[in-house]
Amino acid sequence: MPFAGLSPRRVVQLSALLAMVVAFAAQLTGALLPDVPTFVAASATGLALDLYLQYKQPGLLSLLGKIRFDVTVRQLLRDMLILVGLLRIDGINPLHEQSPVTIALLSFYAVHFACQAVAVLVRRTRVLPIVTRNIDTSALHLTAAPPRILLRRPGHRLLTFSVPTTAGLLMTAITRDAGWAAAGLGLSLAVIVVGTVHLATWLLPRKRPVTEQKALAWLNGWLAEYRPTIGMYFSGGTTSAYQANMWLSTLAQLDGKPVIVLRERFMVQKIEATDVPIICIPKVAHLMNLEQSTLKVLLHPANSGKTSQVLRIPSIKHAFINHGESDKLSSCNPYAKAYDEVWVAGSAARERYQLADIGVEDKDVVEVGRPQLAPIRPYPGAPTGELTTVLYAPTWEGWDGQPGNTSVILAGENIVRELLADPQVRLLYKPHPMTGSVDPRAGRADERIRAMIVEANAERSGARPGPEAAAELARRTAELDRLTSTAFRASADEIERMMLQGSPDGDRQAAVDKATAAWETAYWSSFPEWEHQIITEARPGIYACFNQADLLISDVSSVVSDYLTSEKPYAVANTSGLAEDEFRAGYPTVRAATILSPDAKVVPALLESVRDPGKDTLAAARAELKEHLLGPSDPPSLERFDKASLTLAAKADERRVRMAARLASEIPGQREELDNSDAELSEEEQLDTNGAEDSVTA
Repeated sequence: MPFAGLSPRRVVQLSALLAMVVAFAAQLTGALLPDVPTFVAASATGLALDLYLQYKQPGLLSLLGKIRFDVTVRQLLRDMLILVGLLRIDGINPLHEQSPVTIALLSFYAVHFACQAVAVLVRRTRVLPIVTRNIDTSALHLTAAPPRILLRRPGHRLLTFSVPTTAGLLMTAITRDAGWAAAGLGLSLAVIVVGTVHLATWLLPRKRPVTEQKALAWLNGWLAEYRPTIGMYFSGGTTSAYQANMWLSTLAQLDGKPVIVLRERFMVQKIEATDVPIICIPKVAHLMNLEQSTLKVLLHPANSGKTSQVLRIPSIKHAFINHGESDKLSSCNPYAKAYDEVWVAGSAARERYQLADIGVEDKDVVEVGRPQLAPIRPYPGAPTGELTTVLYAPTWEGWDGQPGNTSVILAGENIVRELLADPQVRLLYKPHPMTGSVDPRAGRADERIRAMIVEANAERSGARPGPEAAAELARRTAELDRLTSTAFRASADEIERMMLQGSPDGDRQAAVDKATAAWETAYWSSFPEWEHQIITEARPGIYACFNQADLLISDVSSVVSDYLTSEKPYAVANTSGLAEDEFRAGYPTVRAATILSPDAKVVPALLESVRDPGKDTLAAARAELKEHLLGPSDPPSLERFDKASLTLAAKADERRVRMAARLASEIPGQREELDNSDAELSEEEQLDTNGAEDSVTA
């Protein structure tokens, strides 16, 4: 078997490429013999296959582009073979019929390349130095984008507009009537000429956005009018947007004028629904415009290579707020000492920084709690129903290869097996989305765990919700999607999205919160209470799973710290190889947890302690550890966070006052020096003048 050992997807891809090669070979053979049926069938099949792959498997065709066999070369070869076939077929006059066909075909390609040149010019005019969201951009003269097939898809354009040409030429091969070729070529030429002219209208002043200079001037004007005081700065990859999204609700509730500053253009659409204005400034030279704004504080949920660029702005104070805290070394990055302040949840993180000895001074650490944990409901007591809901939420394997990062590889199957063996347990399995991305063993273990859960569900039975539950979930999903996303047409580009995502209407965040709560209720109601669940989508979020769970089993991660706000029982798997005493001493977040060894033999006893409060010996320890990790409940975390932001903003104001006073004190001295230099210059000029007069007299 030539494809033995390959994945089904790879087999399909290789088969498609092989079919394309066969089509070209058959077309060449049919043209040279000539064999009209073979020639026509191969020509039509080749174009149809190329069109299908262009629309359905563009990544596959990109491989051909790497060997210089791109769509233009393929279609040109296909057309040249058709012309060769027409020359070889009896009954077609090469002099009177072939020459005009060739000229018309070359004209078609000439217009195609002209269209591509126009597309390049239009694309350049439709790239502004900034990208915005939730801001009125009417002054920028933004317009809808041209059709995508004209602007950004030259391969699709060439193949699609070639269909009439190919059909006409093949009909001529069948009927020996050159009229078909003329009609097909005429239609293709007309379509591409009209398309090119239509695309060129976006170069006219009425459709062109403002220039780069005017766009930057508009940004400065908007900053002066809006007068932002506090912002969140974020830069990252395609999968890192969650690090910023977790802070959206907190940022929106702070005193002052909030703004979100991004650096990557694609990230504008990765930020979830919010009413906070969003500005993306890709170039560092343009980023420096923020120095002249009223922005006083920037919050940083993550470190990135581009963070150092904004730290150059001295008029803005910078605070590192992180995107979750745990006992891992990654929570104490030496980069943190570059910020003016490091904001942490509680005293545990303060101690962690001091123990790490990475240069972060204790006076720069501010305890603000975790405001986004407000949706997590407090511990209501032991479960009262027949079932105990257990959330197993392991983290991923990480980049450093430490065996204690994730329990999935060494303990995951044992943990799940023990839980599934208890008929009174309902398991919610929510693995980290990056599980298996570094260590394939984690991915394979994850697949086996999912198979175990599916098998366990097959052995259970009971009443199921009616069809009305699924209908309600579908309705709530549609409502939430409508509020949290903007539907764009396929041809929409960055400029068009800016135009459509202008100033938000009303308090969208409140509507999203209400719709999310309704969706979560509908989601859990759509499943039987006895059925185990494998949760891999973004919805429901981890906090919604917290509220469903009576017990959490996890690894050393921020999940544990966040879950502690509920004060519910939890367990942490120890796959680090450390003894339990060393494990508890080394990781403060596990001090109030039941520790699970890789064999997970204590799971039955753990479940018994969850169901019987009298056997729950760690309740007081959880309450104490919660305050140690997350800070006190009074005043509320949001209030402490807001106070920290106002205090840091006041420090920025103090610096601006000092700089203004220093500048004011230096100006008189500079003026005096300037006056003295002018006076000296005048004396020298007078001497030069007198000397010149004396020389003339002499």
